[in-house]
Amino acid sequence: MLSLFQRIRARMAKTLAPEEKAAGKLGTFIGVFTPTILTILGVIMYLRFGWVVGHIGLWKALLIVLLANSITMVTALGFSAIATNTRVGTGGAYFMISRSLGPEIGGAIGIPLFFCQALSVTLYAYGLAESLRFAWPGAPLQATAFLVIVLVGALAFRGAGGALKMQVPILLLIALSLLALAGGVVAGGGAPRALATEASGQYSFWFVFAVFFPAVTGIMAGLSLSGDLANPRRAIPRGTVMATLTGFAIYMLVPVLLCLGADSEALRDNSLIWTRIALFGPWLVLPGLWGAIFSSAVGSVLGAPRTLQALATDRLAPRWLAAAEHTAEPLSGLLATLAIALLAVFLGDLNTVAEVVTMFFLSVYGTINAIVALEYLSGNPSWRPEIKVPWWLSLGGATGCLAIMLLINIRASLTAVMVVLGLWLLLRRRERSHAWGDVRRDLYEAVIRWALVCLSRRPMTARNWRPHILVFVSNIDRRLPLVRYGAWFSQERGVVTVCELVVGNLLELNLNILERAKHIDRVLDQAGIVAFGEVDVVENIEQGIMTVTQANGIAGIAANTILLGWPDDMERLVHFLRVIRPLRHINRSMLLGQVETPPPLREGQRRSIHVWWGGLQRNGDLMLLLAYLLSRNPEWRNARIQIMTIASNQMIKQQTETMLAKLIPEIRIEAEVEVMAKPEDTSVVELIHARSASADLVILGLGMPAEGQEEGYAERLTELAAGLRSFFFVHNGSLFIGELISQ
Repeated sequence: MLSLFQRIRARMAKTLAPEEKAAGKLGTFIGVFTPTILTILGVIMYLRFGWVVGHIGLWKALLIVLLANSITMVTALGFSAIATNTRVGTGGAYFMISRSLGPEIGGAIGIPLFFCQALSVTLYAYGLAESLRFAWPGAPLQATAFLVIVLVGALAFRGAGGALKMQVPILLLIALSLLALAGGVVAGGGAPRALATEASGQYSFWFVFAVFFPAVTGIMAGLSLSGDLANPRRAIPRGTVMATLTGFAIYMLVPVLLCLGADSEALRDNSLIWTRIALFGPWLVLPGLWGAIFSSAVGSVLGAPRTLQALATDRLAPRWLAAAEHTAEPLSGLLATLAIALLAVFLGDLNTVAEVVTMFFLSVYGTINAIVALEYLSGNPSWRPEIKVPWWLSLGGATGCLAIMLLINIRASLTAVMVVLGLWLLLRRRERSHAWGDVRRDLYEAVIRWALVCLSRRPMTARNWRPHILVFVSNIDRRLPLVRYGAWFSQERGVVTVCELVVGNLLELNLNILERAKHIDRVLDQAGIVAFGEVDVVENIEQGIMTVTQANGIAGIAANTILLGWPDDMERLVHFLRVIRPLRHINRSMLLGQVETPPPLREGQRRSIHVWWGGLQRNGDLMLLLAYLLSRNPEWRNARIQIMTIASNQMIKQQTETMLAKLIPEIRIEAEVEVMAKPEDTSVVELIHARSASADLVILGLGMPAEGQEEGYAERLTELAAGLRSFFFVHNGSLFIGELISQ
């Protein structure tokens, strides 16, 4: 079932804010596993599994089960990665995708997802209509399906409060029907009679696959209860994967039992073949069949309006669809869902509806898998899921979805792909670019211009933030290790600019700026550092840093972090400290450090990064993010990040340990925490020196000294730096102070 219980939650807590409603009580079994497995074990299993085996034989039927479940398992893992990478609130699959991957991609997936859910209502209605023929042999399929949709819609409007209590009984009825099927096969002592690989020849392998595939598309059912779960990050991955594996095991067993219980002709011609094979005939099969189909239909008719409401709330669908009347479900969205479901009745029969639903689901699953792969390949610092799916696996899932769509129906698959791409382009609200040239440089310039224009129109958020670093040096050859750290911090995803400042008068200096800039580029290329070099002549250091910083960048890309090397004299250090205030005024962060190239690692050795957490200056989030980004580079892979802080007494020590213990799981950065109580006879500087003298890198906070107090602060920093090998003092002046690691 898809969104079966959001109505209950909304009725009980519709006056709460969205954040308050997210504190649910459901666990993994009731909240995720049960609705997911109920949707998986539904109409196709009861009414079309025999048809599948009868038309293509047992071995090809098992191959279809394997292929279909491979796609859904990879997609389930992708959903699990998204669920563990972002805070999960109400809204189900669309909420997770749009909040994690952006509204354009969320809309491109959410709109087809809505149609999947709406058409699923028709699918279940046809299934229920077919099964009713057992009691009413002459029942017209289309008219009965039409009536079932109307009745299900009426139930959705009036309420589905009893559905939560009916989950487990329905699951037990399904289990009884499976046991009855197995018991009937054992009692009948049948032999395999449908093993032929070319049974009827009436339908192609891929058409049969298309009819079967909706049987495994229940993986998103549990996501609709995300806001009601006690621990969504834990429940969604576990419940979804458990249900998918359980469904796979059952689906590998059922065709074998059907093959042993009836011949190919009976399997093809009798959609209710279960009632002939099972013990006690229809008495144990039909209750499970009707319960599964009806609960899935109700779930779909409740889930589709919720998806449409979320789309409308985000202004990706007409706003009037977001309005709810006296019920928790939006009436306008419910009516739109019923209208689509009723129109789909005229597609003809269950097989045709199943094929259409398959194309929509494959396009949705393929898009999701492609996005998860691109998140990994893009190197986004905020993509830190607890469940890590290899990018090649997600990319393979996306490719597999597209390939199977083409094999099923080329025209329909190309149409589905164009619909998703068209929605994405429409939601981006960009104009077409006609600046295509005849040679590669023209093409590159057109693409770069388009990208910069699009980027400049997109608002920067904490989730998108990454370091674009402007490194100031007086001599590139001497400061090359510092530049390398800048490249490591950007993780070769941000833009690094190396600026060599020359103090003097441009007209009086005997300096070839172009040749000096080329020298910088050569040094960077030889060192394997991807960065842009430039030379700027300035009248003084302080004004020069500010002028170059403000002029840096183009369109939506500009330096947000200034990197300075530790100076050789106190006077220059004072100059550096004086620019913190104006840099903060233009939302620029500053790193001030002294580094050396780390020696090669021995086998089994790990580098150490010490982050000294103070908390008073609010630099901690940038310090931790820099440590994490550094650890993502090959030279620092698996580095040991240690968060260290000093407490003045035991009570503060315990409070700090508790706070950091809660913080680490939230930020999804592997780090160790060490809180030290300060001895009375030891200074803070001595304690830091004793603990971090041998660390490969030490990251400390950098405050903003009061005007006129820069010299005293410089002396304290010099004393602290004296006992450290490689270090950075970090001042967070960004727009997103306190948010950089919370996304």
